[in-house]
This record gives sequence, C-alpha cells and structure tokens, in this order.
Amino acid sequence: MIPAVGYAGVQHLQYRYGPIAIEPGQNSIETGTDLPRPSVPGFITRFSPNLVYADGGGVPRVDVLHLHHGVWVVNGYPTFAAGEEKTIMQLPQGFGLRYEPSDAWVLSYMIHNLTQTPASVYLTYDVDFVPDGSGTALTPVKPLWMDVAGIKAYPVFDALKGSGRRYTFPEEAGKAQRDKVGAAATWTAPADVTLIAASGHLHPGGLWNDIDVERGGASRRIFRSEAKYFEPAGAVSWDVATTVTKPGWRVALRAGDRLELATTYDTRKASWYESMGISVLFYASGVPGADPFAQPVDWHGQLTHGHLPENDHHGGGPFGFPDARTLPDGARTAAVAIRGYVYGRGDLSASNATGRPPVVRAGRSLTFKNLDATRGMSPRRSAYHTITACRAPCSRATGIAYPLADGKVTFDSGELGYGPSGYTPAANRDTWKTPKSLKPGTYTYFCRIHPFMRGSFRVTSAR
Repeated sequence: MIPAVGYAGVQHLQYRYGPIAIEPGQNSIETGTDLPRPSVPGFITRFSPNLVYADGGGVPRVDVLHLHHGVWVVNGYPTFAAGEEKTIMQLPQGFGLRYEPSDAWVLSYMIHNLTQTPASVYLTYDVDFVPDGSGTALTPVKPLWMDVAGIKAYPVFDALKGSGRRYTFPEEAGKAQRDKVGAAATWTAPADVTLIAASGHLHPGGLWNDIDVERGGASRRIFRSEAKYFEPAGAVSWDVATTVTKPGWRVALRAGDRLELATTYDTRKASWYESMGISVLFYASGVPGADPFAQPVDWHGQLTHGHLPENDHHGGGPFGFPDARTLPDGARTAAVAIRGYVYGRGDLSASNATGRPPVVRAGRSLTFKNLDATRGMSPRRSAYHTITACRAPCSRATGIAYPLADGKVTFDSGELGYGPSGYTPAANRDTWKTPKSLKPGTYTYFCRIHPFMRGSFRVTSAR
C-alpha cells in the first residue's frame, strides 16, 4: 500500500460536497459547482475520495448505492477522479499539483441507486495540501487524462461474452464499436517531459489498463494498472482495487513520443456493458527519468488500499424466486410493460399467473416498454431499466456479484429511457424487442441497473 507523504506545514483537509438527494433508482450524470476547497494558494499532494450517507450512517453498501464515478474538473480539464474502486491519488515525494483559489472547479458525478429507496449522501474528498509559505519546495506537475472512449461525459464500450477469453479495447474493437474509440486513447508529448505517476480505472470484469509508448516505429510497455479482485467469484464485481505506479517510477518522454492506452476485460464468464478504461497520469518538466527505449521500466504497480467493507454483500445465496423453466406457459402476448420496477409479464417476484413466462412464437419478437422513464421525465427522476440475459434460473439473492450478464444467449436492451445525448447512459428510447433469432426455450433476464428485478419469457416453435 502507498502511504501518505509527509511535508513540513502540510494540512490534512477534509471536504464534502452535498448533501446530494438521490432519487429512487437514479442513474444519471449530474454536475456540481461551488465545491469546498482551500482558500489560499499552494500544492495538492494527495486526494482521497469517498461516498457517505448524509445522516452519518457511514459508507453505503455498493449493492445499494454505487459511486459510478466522480470527476473533479479543474480549469476545464479532468484532474481528479474516483470510481467505486476508490483509488487514492498520492503524488511522489517532492511533487505537487499547483492550486490557486481562482481555479475553476466543477464536479461531474454519477451516483447509481440500485434500489427504489431515496437517499441523501455526500461526496467526500480528503486532501493533503501544502500552502505557500510553508517552507516546502515542490516540483509542479500537470494532469494527463487518457480514456479509451473519451474524453466525454459518458465514455463507454461493451465487452461481450464470447469474444474470446479476453477482450482488449480499442485494439479489438470491431466495426460496431469503432466509433466508440476516443481521441484520448492516445497522447503525443508536445515537449520533453517526465511522467511521474499513473493510475487506472475500469469496471467489473476489467483486468488491466496498459500504457505503451511509441517512438520511431518501436513500442515499449511503461505501466499496467492491474485489477486486484478480493471478490471470491473472481473478476465479476466492484470488490476490487487497482494498482498505481510505485513512488520511484519516472519515465522520460521525448517530444513526439506517443502514448497509447488499452484496457482488457475477462469475457469468459459474462458480458460487461457500458465498460470504461481510463488512466490519470501526472507529468513534470525538467525532471530526470528512465528512457524506456534505453533501459527497462518497472511497469508493475501497487495498491493504494485493500478490501473495502462496503463490498461485503456478494449475493448468490438461496432466495425465493422460482425457476422459470419449471413454470407453466404464461399469456401469449406481443408486449410487456415495465412499471414500478416490475416486468408486467414474467416477473420472477410475482406470485400469481402474471409471473409465468409470457410466450412468443419463434421468429417473432416480444416488445418491452419502460414506463418508469418516459420522455417527459427528468434523468434524475427516471428509473432506467434493462432486459439483460442471465443464466437460468437467475433466481438467487442479489449482491455485487449476482446476477451477471452470463446467459447462454447474449442479449441486452440498453438502458431504456431518455436523457441528453452523450451526457447520459439512457438509450433515448423506451422500447426494445427481443431478437427474432432466438430458438425455442425459456430465457431469463435481469435489470443491470436494478438487479433485484428478474424476469423470463418463453419462445415456442413456430408451428
């Protein structure tokens, strides 16, 4: 683990933004201003984010409230960030990010409520700050944001089950996802600089983020931010921490050197929709470092923390849902409405005939319509829902590792609902049709956004 770096005159400041009212089922991107921060100039050397209940109830369980991301944008550039892995940014000894009280700070955040219960939270950030006049001389650094699908408000791609044992984006992006590759997946050094720190962010299923440097047609690996899963089921949940560069890591770049970022996901067990691959780096000028084309670079990192107790509820235990494969046929219908976090036909929580799998003939589609996120609703008050294939019976207890998008056949509706294009996870439609190519059988599914929601439908022979 990387400890805090001490300095003469350092201040350990604790800030919080909020309280933030979280609506039932919310999964929207919001923006915050008027962020509390230091009142005098100086240097930031450490930044540690978290999410806590406003009533003093501590850190929420990840299967209840989920910090999808928080990005602190400084003077128009993304500088500090947090996902549910909650990596701590610690600059090496002797380095700091210059801060002025006149700097413009904006917070872009996405807090995902996996339940129907409203909540109130604070986004917290503990900052180590060395004010001017403390007698400590620090070398200023600049941030570098690299993103395989950005820079944009919601930079995501899909890593689908069946695309080999592993899937690397953007290297293996097919035609369907080529337009998701972001300009920030590469960066060309404008001058001779030295990289002094790097970290990585990815989602469940993610294995690592790789940063390579190219010069004159040759390429060298300079860092891999690895995901260390504490999750007993493996690389399938937010019970994970990612590595950052070691304190002595320094990589010297020449003007014109090109950095490339790639992220790799494990696609053996499940599909991973709306995935990310981001690395935040810091660099400085006039600092010696290792030339990666002249000497080896230790590209392995270390963790900033271990297992977090908010990830203790894994799920997958016995529960009261039935095995839909054993249920009688439900109604023959062409449509299923989703209302009040319930699939109108085939919901596994239903105790009456509506819980039986609705039937559709092979070669036809069943149309789902989400009435919890209509066009007239704001993104904050919308409950986006998905219809995502999961392995039957898909009936066990909900947790951070269950259910998964691991159906024998892969399908996913996207998040049905509406929101500003490019600034929302919403699909900007409220309906989805099951694939006409599905063979006869019973199919189980869940909502990726509210995974306590489970359902089934049945395809019968066309005859």
